[in-house]
Amino acid sequence: MASDTYEIYAVKYAHHDRRAHENFLQGDPHDNAPMPLDYFVWAIVGESRSFVLDTGFDAAMAKKRGREFLTPPGEGLKMIGIDPDGVQDVIISHMHYDHTGNNALFPNATYHLQDREMAFCTGRCMCHPQLRRSFEEEDVTAMIGRLFRGRVQFHDGADELAPGITVHHVGGHTAGLQVVRVKTARGWVVLAADASHFYANFEQMRAYPTVYNVGDMLEGFATVRRLATSLQHVVPGHDPLVLARYPAPKPGLEGIAVRLDVAPKG
Repeated sequence: MASDTYEIYAVKYAHHDRRAHENFLQGDPHDNAPMPLDYFVWAIVGESRSFVLDTGFDAAMAKKRGREFLTPPGEGLKMIGIDPDGVQDVIISHMHYDHTGNNALFPNATYHLQDREMAFCTGRCMCHPQLRRSFEEEDVTAMIGRLFRGRVQFHDGADELAPGITVHHVGGHTAGLQVVRVKTARGWVVLAADASHFYANFEQMRAYPTVYNVGDMLEGFATVRRLATSLQHVVPGHDPLVLARYPAPKPGLEGIAVRLDVAPKG
């Protein structure tokens, strides 16, 4: 019988310089300390089944959006032994451009997302430029194409994808954002994605400024805390501290990939 515990990897593919006040709703404009974003995709690796969480963006999108592109997500995944052609399941936390690009990368995968997220990015909210600015038309239409080819599985709230892996709707950042709870040898790890961009967001209960519903975002911070074994088991979606706190899976991958199923360093 296959184990219901998993290894988890974060793979960095891009970077963007920002200031601290830009990362908090109603942030102090005088707080100009550097607080950059790193961009990740995540691999959840089991004995008999593996999942990829989010698909990142490519070099062309990095240029369009003014981001520093470092390593194509597919190449980064190959560095940790994940062949994109062999991936059978991709979880999409939400449909923003930096989490659901590279539309040809996983040709054999079923995509898992929340009903509410698909309704959000194809419905009346996209009439508003402020809400649609973080979405790309090509990513949304690619998901619709998968839907009509039988490659999308929808989830409504909390759901089990496999023993030891559950998804949980939290909303906030987008209407249908979901987080992933994973059983590991060190306990239950929650991959928060953009439910919390930085450790500081959920630790200090301070909302990120790109937000659909502030109340849901703050409640989402409480949800990820509750789902995880401890605060050290919550992994935010864009914090460079993730690479500093966790070890590389093997020599040569420092600054590119880390293992999240082992205890943080220090």
